[in-house]
Amino acid sequence: MKSIINCITNALPPLSRIGYYISLLGIVVIMLWIGFFKFTPTEAAGIKPLVENHFLLFWLYNVMDVQQVSNLFGVIEIITGLLLLFSLKYDVLRPFAGLCLIATFLITFSFLFTTPGMWNVVDGVLTTNFMILKDIPMLGLGFMYLTPHPIN
Repeated sequence: MKSIINCITNALPPLSRIGYYISLLGIVVIMLWIGFFKFTPTEAAGIKPLVENHFLLFWLYNVMDVQQVSNLFGVIEIITGLLLLFSLKYDVLRPFAGLCLIATFLITFSFLFTTPGMWNVVDGVLTTNFMILKDIPMLGLGFMYLTPHPIN
């Protein structure tokens, strides 16, 4: 029995490293995919109610049109994805990527409270459109990337 446990325990460091890379690359794919989608008219229209009702972002539509605002967010998300990707090779990028992830979470999370109609009750359960769920792992990775020691 001890040999089985030792075998599993000895396999964990490589498995945790594989898990880290899967998680990291999953977030990179999400950031790049959503970032590129921001350049479409559908997504530009989709984020308009979020941005125009936000207490920090509403003014963007006074200086840019709907597509330009969406493009701006797309560029930020693409840069965040690339920072994460290149942080695999360049540790100096890790804190910047971490701050971008934390900022993304905070802004997305705040949309839940600044946008009318974000909360609904379905079958007696309070729900939203669940957009925040993708950002919860990003918040965790963001905090991990602010630590001075490399994780991998």
